[in-house]
Amino acid sequence: MSAVELVRKGAVAHLVMNRPEVHNAFDDGLIADLTAAIDDVERDAAVRAVVLTGAGASFSAGADLRWMRGMAAASEADNRADSLRLATLMRRLQFLAKPTVARVNGAAFGGGVGLVACCDIAIAADGVRFALSEVKLGLVPAVISPYVVGAIGLRQARRLFVTGEVFDAPAALAMGLVHEAVPADDLDTAVERVLDLLTKGGPVAQAEAKRLALAMGGMEAGAMVATDATNAALIAKMRVSAEGQDGLGAFLEKRQPSWLA
Repeated sequence: MSAVELVRKGAVAHLVMNRPEVHNAFDDGLIADLTAAIDDVERDAAVRAVVLTGAGASFSAGADLRWMRGMAAASEADNRADSLRLATLMRRLQFLAKPTVARVNGAAFGGGVGLVACCDIAIAADGVRFALSEVKLGLVPAVISPYVVGAIGLRQARRLFVTGEVFDAPAALAMGLVHEAVPADDLDTAVERVLDLLTKGGPVAQAEAKRLALAMGGMEAGAMVATDATNAALIAKMRVSAEGQDGLGAFLEKRQPSWLA
């Protein structure tokens, strides 16, 4: 069974992360399935817009516990390859030539924040919580960092990267991570309103407009390949470091890391 459900509604493709039992947390399967789904809609000329959301109560809670356990025991080379797969997913979403909308129906942590940042438009239910909590595990939000910094700016990113604090939808709206924060009952209405606007634009013009905006913001798809490699190497190094091993072990064993002992 795929970890991502692709639902076509007219000219709109809805990509639903479908691991609600673990709050749509990332593992190898979800990363592979979501990357493949993005590639599928890229090739489909009938798709005019893409909505990304999560099944159940959460958007995406970041890394899966069982996956993290395996990565904690893996080599630096394996961790680098794993991180590159996640980096490729983020890059494909960021540079998808069709308009993308994040329907943030529930909590978005870690890589889930990265997915939100990679979408052109993000609309959140007003009770949603967000966090970039990697430092609490002795890690860093490496592969998602270019997209998060691009969405919220350097000043906000510096704070959130080093504090790992939880913030709410109004704060996400104020810093530019999401474009709208609406009551949960109004989430679908708000998404449909944006989709109605998107389906009225010329598809070639929209693709060029998206590339233009990204280029003017200093982000080119080709250049991101090298950045991804650098950031994947960083997170791999952090995962196998003494502090990363301590932080991951503390999380998995439900104990405090040594820096809090």
